[in-house]
Amino acid sequence: MRSKSLIILLGFATVLLLQNCKRKTSAKNYNDTYNSGTLSFVADESFAPIVDAELYIFKNDNRKADPRISYHPENDALRLLLSDSVRFAFLSRELNAEEKADFAKRKLPVVTRQFAIDAVAIIVNQASADTSTSVDELKKILQGQTKTDRSIVFDNPNSSLVRYLKDFAGVKEFKQKNIYALKSNKEVIKYVSEHPEAIGITAFSWIDDPAADYADAASKVRILSVKDEHSKTAPAQYFRPSQTTLYLKQYPLQRSLYVINCTGRTGLGAGLELFVEGDKGQRIILRSGLLPTLIPERNIMIHNNKL
Repeated sequence: MRSKSLIILLGFATVLLLQNCKRKTSAKNYNDTYNSGTLSFVADESFAPIVDAELYIFKNDNRKADPRISYHPENDALRLLLSDSVRFAFLSRELNAEEKADFAKRKLPVVTRQFAIDAVAIIVNQASADTSTSVDELKKILQGQTKTDRSIVFDNPNSSLVRYLKDFAGVKEFKQKNIYALKSNKEVIKYVSEHPEAIGITAFSWIDDPAADYADAASKVRILSVKDEHSKTAPAQYFRPSQTTLYLKQYPLQRSLYVINCTGRTGLGAGLELFVEGDKGQRIILRSGLLPTLIPERNIMIHNNKL
């Protein structure tokens, strides 16, 4: 009996030891806090300009933080998130019920926050006579109901922009030969700058404040104004994308940007999420030309002192 009891006690002690080792190993895997440590995350490549700007300031304010980003088309970014390769993402849509259920099985809460609104810009070459278009006209072009020899180009075929355009036009695929994807938003801008008859569709954040490596191409294209014939407030007016027209919902081609945090803990993911949603993060978006979800207050002091 004593021998049997000793074996049971040794077994119990071994289990406790293994559990303790497991806890220590887990603790080593998560060495990050709100403002320090490392974190791997993914972002929709359509939002690289604004995400880069957010990360630059975040890392400058938190010198011990090392968020490691990889940019991918939306389909690839989602695949990485759902396969548990990363647990933090910047996307242009929320997770659907099936995707949330997958995280629920792993007992990981999904925290989703909208942090900005971006515009989908329609661009043409500066030599083009076009200055405007309309929602119905765009839909007919994308649906193949309008015969035209003009090339309609957009970014990667797996991108969030392509998904947006398919939903917008109510089609599953673009079958017309003159409608096709390139590889990136930069390529769209460069292509339109070199082809006077082309029409490009790109994220506004890429064209509003272009980087030096494609600024020359951006200077050779023009953003079209867009009319929404079905608008209840201004069915006959054309609007260009801007913070004002996005805020007033006058510009019809707009989409939301989201932070999706599935880390399930209070680490660097939570810190980055709070930063993007906070005053400084929202001011970065305001300066970028996009519309922040929470418009930062601006305090003005008026003095009555006589000179």
